[in-house]
Amino acid sequence: MLRSCLWLGWILATSAVCGNSQAASAPEWTATWGAAQTKAYGDDALTGQTLEGATLRQVMHISIGADRLQLVLSNAFGEGQLVLRSVKVGKAVAGKPGAVEPGSQVEVTFNERKGVSIPAGAEYLSDPIEQKAAPLSDVVVTMLIDTVPATLTFHAGSRATSFLLPGDHLADTQFASPRTFAHWYFLAGIEAERKTPSSAVVTLGDSITDGHGATTDGNDRWPDVLAMRLAAKGIGVINEGVGGNRILLDGIGPNALARFERDVLTPTGVRYLMVLEGINDLGELDRTVEHSQEVHDALLEQLKAAFLQLANRAHAHGIRVCVGTVTPFVGSEYYHPSARSEADRQKLNRWIRESQLSDMVIDFDSFLRDPTKPDRLAPEFDSGDHLHPNPAGFRRMAEAIPMGFFAQ
Repeated sequence: MLRSCLWLGWILATSAVCGNSQAASAPEWTATWGAAQTKAYGDDALTGQTLEGATLRQVMHISIGADRLQLVLSNAFGEGQLVLRSVKVGKAVAGKPGAVEPGSQVEVTFNERKGVSIPAGAEYLSDPIEQKAAPLSDVVVTMLIDTVPATLTFHAGSRATSFLLPGDHLADTQFASPRTFAHWYFLAGIEAERKTPSSAVVTLGDSITDGHGATTDGNDRWPDVLAMRLAAKGIGVINEGVGGNRILLDGIGPNALARFERDVLTPTGVRYLMVLEGINDLGELDRTVEHSQEVHDALLEQLKAAFLQLANRAHAHGIRVCVGTVTPFVGSEYYHPSARSEADRQKLNRWIRESQLSDMVIDFDSFLRDPTKPDRLAPEFDSGDHLHPNPAGFRRMAEAIPMGFFAQ
């Protein structure tokens, strides 16, 4: 009996080892691109008359390469069904915005069927797409739209040109006289199947992370530059910045705590989180009316608690956390920050540096500030509004990030 038990144990152990070996060599899925979703508003809320029966072509600059791709489509803020008659993925033509290589487009299926109907409030994962993609390349997604809800789901600050043309133009390699805009609609993510081990970092932030001040179609936001540095390591970069985003209150989209699960925990393979938030919370407080010191102190305590929540929730899922200090914004005509607002920024930054709430702190403040006027952005890094960095500032931010944080 003892020998039989030992023999059975040896068989089970051997099977487990073999199974683990096979699993280790199997391809893995990792997020290679993403965009935080919000509800379209104003002129960006395109009507059903504009979209239905039209072809929408959008370009995404991925981070790590892929042997196969998957799309994550979103109707998160829709109040009705989103119906796409057909979706295709193709390879971009360098130097020709919106053009696809002839013969490169592949039909995207959903549960092995062409087209998809996405319920209100839902996101939808496509079947694996037989399309290879090189690191840091452009993926072109073209949709023939059937039905849209009255409320649209989109990402406002794409910093990339999208193309819309009435009728079925799925097969066109380039659109003739399309309507253009710098937004993405209905696209939340792209995942990459890879034979080598890989992981991803989410950059959670506001318009500075989203890339206000970057070059349209230039891919020169700080997460883009970070992606260039990490591509060889097999680490994808998922930009989940939202213009106007705050930690505590909703604005253009949900607050950072409210969107944490969808934007940080849902993408596949996320092992790292970089947080750059707080400038809009600080700036909004005294934007139109100055408040008492007690109100400012209360805001700071709430922000500290929220940062701890973000870090603790990430750590609970095995995600390493890096928090960035808040960059200078004195001189901003939008916020025209008060002396108390600047004092709040200094206090919050001091706490971020000293609190040990995260695995690493990146001192964006020290890298971007003017040495002679430390409450302002350095002129060479200022986009001109004294709030957002320019492409040189974004490069400075990304190049200052220690690669040791991303040790596998």
